[in-house]
Amino acid sequence: MILGAALRSQPLRNNGAFPTTLKVLCRPWTRQPEVPAASRNIHVDFPPIIPTLTTSYAHGTSSTSLLCSTVGETLLMSVERWPDREAVAFMQGGVRKTYAEFQQDVDRAAAGLLALGLKKGDRLGMWGPNTYEWVLFQFATAVAGIILVSVNPAYQVQEVEFALRKVGCKTVVCPLQFKTQKYCDMLRKICPEIESCSPGDIKSARLPELRSVIVLDSRQPGMFHFDDVMQAGSSQFVQQLHDVQKTLTFNDPINIQFTSGTTGAPKGATLTHHNIINNAYTVGKRLGYDWRPRLRICLPVPLYHCFGSVGGGMCLAVHGISMVFPSPGYDGKANLVAMESERCTIIYGTPTMYVDMLNQPDFAKYDLSSVEAGIMAGSPCPPELVKKVVYEMGIKGITLGYGTTENSPVTFCGSPMDNLERKCETSGYIMDHLEAKIVNPKTGQIVPLGTTGEILIRGYCVMLGYWDDQAKTDECITKDGWYKTGDICSLDEYGYVRVEGRIKDMIIRGGENIYPAEIEQFLHKHPKVKEAQVVGVKDLRMGEEVCACIKLVDGQECTVEEIKTYCKNQIAHFKVPRYVLFVTRYPLTVTGKIQKQKLSEEAEEQLGLKKGK
Repeated sequence: MILGAALRSQPLRNNGAFPTTLKVLCRPWTRQPEVPAASRNIHVDFPPIIPTLTTSYAHGTSSTSLLCSTVGETLLMSVERWPDREAVAFMQGGVRKTYAEFQQDVDRAAAGLLALGLKKGDRLGMWGPNTYEWVLFQFATAVAGIILVSVNPAYQVQEVEFALRKVGCKTVVCPLQFKTQKYCDMLRKICPEIESCSPGDIKSARLPELRSVIVLDSRQPGMFHFDDVMQAGSSQFVQQLHDVQKTLTFNDPINIQFTSGTTGAPKGATLTHHNIINNAYTVGKRLGYDWRPRLRICLPVPLYHCFGSVGGGMCLAVHGISMVFPSPGYDGKANLVAMESERCTIIYGTPTMYVDMLNQPDFAKYDLSSVEAGIMAGSPCPPELVKKVVYEMGIKGITLGYGTTENSPVTFCGSPMDNLERKCETSGYIMDHLEAKIVNPKTGQIVPLGTTGEILIRGYCVMLGYWDDQAKTDECITKDGWYKTGDICSLDEYGYVRVEGRIKDMIIRGGENIYPAEIEQFLHKHPKVKEAQVVGVKDLRMGEEVCACIKLVDGQECTVEEIKTYCKNQIAHFKVPRYVLFVTRYPLTVTGKIQKQKLSEEAEEQLGLKKGK
């Protein structure tokens, strides 16, 4: 094992000085036997002290305090430090802003929102793709004490109506349309009263708390235009903004993120300044944002999701990074263009996004030499894909992350200094200031090291709760503060986590518990397999059977028998897929996650499997 992985601290620098922070996880520190000089991976005068877990409990201790500032205060500190540094660059649209320019826009927009009648604690729904205005309103709402509601840009009429009504949005911000999504038309279907109302005075039967709609790129009857907001903040409202800011605390709710709703109606995870600022802070530290001399992050992940808004927007405020947005909606080719032309040093993405980039027909022509590190997260990351990112994209500092929206979101993340085995086989180690434990889902007892169970998280990152849903909140947050993720994981003796899948995704075949991620990782080693997703399908005798839905490498042909033969004697017989389907697409959420439940339904339909048959 590489010693740098065990140290779990900032990468060594200052001429190889010993790291200042070591993590005590479970038992007292013990000095390891002398390591022969020839076999040391890091040059130190004395062998390091290696903390070792004794049970499936990890504590991310740290000598660095958490931040105690609001979003607005954090942004202002970065503006004062780097006023002339580029804050954001939008490749499509050509918007570029320095930190000083961005702060000016934020203050104008915040004062404008107050002029429209919004007050501290009101909810504003942001509905649309990755645009400059999305980031702008993310911060303008925060400095005015308004709660930003991140609305999935793919929502249709019924879904957006549910979300806006659930949290009582007073204002909605959206473009006229994006691709096939006609936002204003959908709002008019929900609220036909809009066209006969004055802007700011909407009275809707179906959305009783809605008062105004702000359209970003077009003037529409009964709605404000973006320019109206930017021009409305007179000196009176600037003073009001200053007064409001004096009342804000870092424990105030500031963001509502809707969960995907795959197991029922979407739930609004309510996050505070403290949640998201410190998650951005600790993730940035883990990736070396506090010591890397030049930070330009390529951000293709959607801002509507925690991965984009916290890992992107909040890291901008906390670490003074420059954010590069390749396109409003995901575009693999646009990512490569942006990384090359903007000389990006960091890349974010889901596994599917990396697959798309690697499979661009002209991938080889792009110069990605500036990209030093990145994060792959959002769904299980196959080891073979991680290796391709390292060797074919040349991103040696790629790291895997694990988390949930309810945890702001990142709870485990690797170090760019980890060895390849750690990068491929785990999703990193516990973040600073957090606790994690793996328990038996039935008994709640902590399981032995290396044993799978449900992972629970406790610490600053845990949400306040689900908006207006105390019953669901009580289901997932215990009385002693542990958030029950519903994910099946295991911990090793160094605190690295392996994610096996969701409890609800687990396949129970004739009494055997099967975790799809294990089979997926095995199938990714097949030279003809580009991507594999494994789901359970109904079976009268066994209860469930294993079905592998496989995307082949472009130009390759493969048979069902070839896949089954590949699996035989390599994995347990009950894990060998009973069914193999070759597909060209998977049903995805807007964040690029596979919709396993929908994929299972599609597989059952294609296989002719009906309930009870």
